[in-house]
Amino acid sequence: MANTEVLDRVRENISKVVVGKESAIDLMLCTMLCGGHLLVEDVPGIGKTTLIRSLAQSISADFKRIQFTPDLLPSDITGFSMPDMKSGENRFVPGGIMSQIVIADEINRASPKTQAALLECMQEKQVTVDGITYPMSDMFMVLATQNPVEYTGTYLLPEAQLDRFMMCINLGYPTAEEEKEIMIRFESIEQPTVSAVASVEDILTLRKQVDEVICTDAIREYIIRIVEATRNNRYLQLGISPRGSLWLLRASKAWALMQDRGYVLPDDIQFLAPAVLLHRLITKPEAVLSDMDSRRILRNIMSVTAIPAGVYKE
Repeated sequence: MANTEVLDRVRENISKVVVGKESAIDLMLCTMLCGGHLLVEDVPGIGKTTLIRSLAQSISADFKRIQFTPDLLPSDITGFSMPDMKSGENRFVPGGIMSQIVIADEINRASPKTQAALLECMQEKQVTVDGITYPMSDMFMVLATQNPVEYTGTYLLPEAQLDRFMMCINLGYPTAEEEKEIMIRFESIEQPTVSAVASVEDILTLRKQVDEVICTDAIREYIIRIVEATRNNRYLQLGISPRGSLWLLRASKAWALMQDRGYVLPDDIQFLAPAVLLHRLITKPEAVLSDMDSRRILRNIMSVTAIPAGVYKE
């Protein structure tokens, strides 16, 4: 099966319940091919949960949805040990995170202590409960939604948590034509449904093909110049971590594969940089006084960073 054939079927499947948002769908697929985690941030009612649930349903993988609330406990996520009355030994009761795809709905409505339960899972693909480590599936992926922090009842995600998300995207409001199509499609009692059109093996095979995409030293040095500029910017308190630069490199290789191309171009870096880097940037207070938000800062950095010239295929 061709590289794009699996992805085309998943795209078409998602489009049954998601109107428009082609760019968001492609970025979500790119995150999945990288084995990363995705954070979708926007106001309520935009379709964040519908988008990520449709991806989970399009893959024949186990998936669970965790509704994050203020009373959610860390053990609800990771699981816990309890005595087995027959054997007298402790038995592990898996939490919601023990699945191949996990939908973390409204993640910033849970307390920071509960959010921290995801740190080990998302980085090391394992859970440690009472000193015993339980491995996660190779397919493990967290698809999270969050409301803007200005909304009542939300907690600001800590930097360590944000850094574990490969990408953070915003959906935005639909256009007038898209909203009309949404009304037509969903006004009837019978709603469009999504069924699996790809297997876990299909996705894992594509992930291996991502490793084969060529990335030259010129491209790597281009990424390094961008991330170093964020670390030395006078308006930024926190620049891009090495994890961020690695994810940008990995994302660019996956994006090239999605374009049916075997090598990375600077255009791939420029397109993906906002989704991969923006949520990792923390501005200083003086940035507000100078009307410099993180998006504008990154745009300025990208505009002055020299683009490598030459041949990108080795």
